[in-house]
Amino acid sequence: MTEELHQDGEEQPLILLVDDDATFTRVMARAMGRRGLRVNVAGSAEEGLAMAREEMPDYAVLDLKMEGDSGLVLLPKLLELDPEMRVLILTGYSSIATAVEAIKRGARNYLCKPADADDVLAALLSEHADLDSLVPENPMSVDRLQWEHIQRVLAEHNGNISATARALGMHRRTLQRKLQKRPVRR
Repeated sequence: MTEELHQDGEEQPLILLVDDDATFTRVMARAMGRRGLRVNVAGSAEEGLAMAREEMPDYAVLDLKMEGDSGLVLLPKLLELDPEMRVLILTGYSSIATAVEAIKRGARNYLCKPADADDVLAALLSEHADLDSLVPENPMSVDRLQWEHIQRVLAEHNGNISATARALGMHRRTLQRKLQKRPVRR
């Protein structure tokens, strides 16, 4: 697949990963580097736009939901800089409405997390989004979404259970009980 990305003698293509999940971007950046791409990583839409202005990426992978502006807000700003850029919206919170909106705003494709580097590259290189496959047949259960949200808020508060409970509008003991349970299956 990397043969499709660049010809011999050309500079390696640049991919911009914009996601506020540092673990995800670290793993994805490493995988993309192994596939022959140069990688820039941004933790917010604002940082991603600044990086794109400094060095125009060939590809961009944007998280749908981040602190600050979302990937849907960043998408047209990137395409304004370079209408030929191939942009992928990646999300753990898939819905048909956001998938359609992403495609309308110019995304090349829309993928649901978890997605690996091969999935991301295939989606970026495809000519058209497959609207029938934009949202998985078995999306995450409500319980799993709640678990993922709690984990994200807990990480944002550096593991502080009291602060997390306040942010979630939940009693501290209720949160502790939820955290003692195993993660719910997707």
